[in-house]
Amino acid sequence: MVQNSPKATHSSPTAPASTSNRRTSALDRWFEISKRKSTVSREVRGGLVTFFAMAYILALNPIIIGAAADKNGNLLSGAPKFSDVAQETVDWVAVGQSQAMVAAATALIAGLMTILMGVWGRFPIGIAAGLGLNALLAYVIAPQMTWPQAMGLVVWEGILITLFVLTGLRQAVFRAVPSALRTGISVGIGLFITFVGLMDAGVVRKPTGSTPVELGINGSLQGWPIAICVIGFLLLVFLHVRKVKGAMLIAILATTALAIIVEAIANIGPFFRSDGSVNETGWMLNVPALPTLSDFTLPDLGLLGRVDLIGGFTPDGTFSWSVFLGLLLLIFSLLLADFFDTMGTVVAVGQEAGLLNKEGNPPHLKEILTVDSLAAMSGGLGSVSSNTSYVESTAGVAEGARTGLSSVIAGVGFLLAIFVSPVVNVIPSEAVAPVLAFVGFLMMSQVLHVNWDDVEDAIPAFLTIVLMPFTYSITVGIGAGFITFALIKLYLGKARQVHPLMWVVAALFVVYFAQGILNSLLNGS
Repeated sequence: MVQNSPKATHSSPTAPASTSNRRTSALDRWFEISKRKSTVSREVRGGLVTFFAMAYILALNPIIIGAAADKNGNLLSGAPKFSDVAQETVDWVAVGQSQAMVAAATALIAGLMTILMGVWGRFPIGIAAGLGLNALLAYVIAPQMTWPQAMGLVVWEGILITLFVLTGLRQAVFRAVPSALRTGISVGIGLFITFVGLMDAGVVRKPTGSTPVELGINGSLQGWPIAICVIGFLLLVFLHVRKVKGAMLIAILATTALAIIVEAIANIGPFFRSDGSVNETGWMLNVPALPTLSDFTLPDLGLLGRVDLIGGFTPDGTFSWSVFLGLLLLIFSLLLADFFDTMGTVVAVGQEAGLLNKEGNPPHLKEILTVDSLAAMSGGLGSVSSNTSYVESTAGVAEGARTGLSSVIAGVGFLLAIFVSPVVNVIPSEAVAPVLAFVGFLMMSQVLHVNWDDVEDAIPAFLTIVLMPFTYSITVGIGAGFITFALIKLYLGKARQVHPLMWVVAALFVVYFAQGILNSLLNGS
């Protein structure tokens, strides 16, 4: 019989088991899974939650840069935005094709860079096109030049940040930040992503009246999408207090399923209708509906490599010092925002995951910052805007992610999204918003680490915390904290207690905040 043959005896169950153990141990050693007190299943769950929390960029980035025209009126695809320039009649077919190209390239670059962060940086952070950075590119930089030239500036920004990492400057700045400011950054980001989540779900909105923001519609919670968000949050709270494993992932999937059913019955539709009108009770981003086979198409990656590294400095074909210095300020804005957004995100994720050492630094810091810098460059080369570390990664950490394996899982999710974007678009922002808001609650607990009786630490930390959500900018919060910290020490005669690099960074932030004045001086206005 077969089981008596030497070949069968040699291939007994012990051999595959031994091979499997060796593979598992190699995976464990590289990603430090056991060392960080995690498991493969937790990393997979955390990676999926990180992907779902970040997936909105696949819808938003095409909307922001895919529909914006450069100085010649052309889209990223190279096609004209307007079929009738005189009457500004938008060619919606061309816009749709441009947005599809942006979506595919966005998913590709995010997937590759997130996997690289996982394998090389070995840190639970996802990477994708940065919000705020893409808006600056679409609404400020592109109107002054062509799209390839604008992307060239992004590449230069990535090159400069990479040089900072290779020379050790970026790590040195990271380590020079005092602990109180690190905590303030982490808590501020918690409030920031809570605000982002509530805005994305329409629970908090910008009204037409006099108040800056308001609750729901005219101060009340109306419509099924908001109800879905509230139900999702209550479900998540229930699962969390019951200590259910995978609570966040379960909440996202269950809320999405409920949203699909509600949309199928009520036919609610999107917030922004195709005719340009607004549906107040509509879905804010994605309309939850099961995709059909016709929705799946081969991706168009034609945006890759459409970069002009030189033309941006002479957009009109001639060199001008005022234009050149103005462009340097724009690159400086991109660089500073990217530089300190990443620092804040790494601190927040590391603190939430318990991965920071006694000095407040994460493991493999140089590798983490190197990957993030290369991502900025890759975003320009891919024509999707500067890519950066995502603070939404804290959602995956809250679900249990502790290692780079979760980033690999999230990255694979982005690569699959290149081909199955209709499946990603099934998940509405109202299903992800409860997770972001809940992560904000978890990160708020770190506020206890600030000594509120010591005004030298407390005031800078306070400004860092409140200005992030109030200005909708992580960079602004960090900058205000840095400047205030340095000035208070100077006023009290304790300037020597401030690290020299903190003085340099504080001075750079002064320039950052004074960009409007500097641009006016350069333009002679």
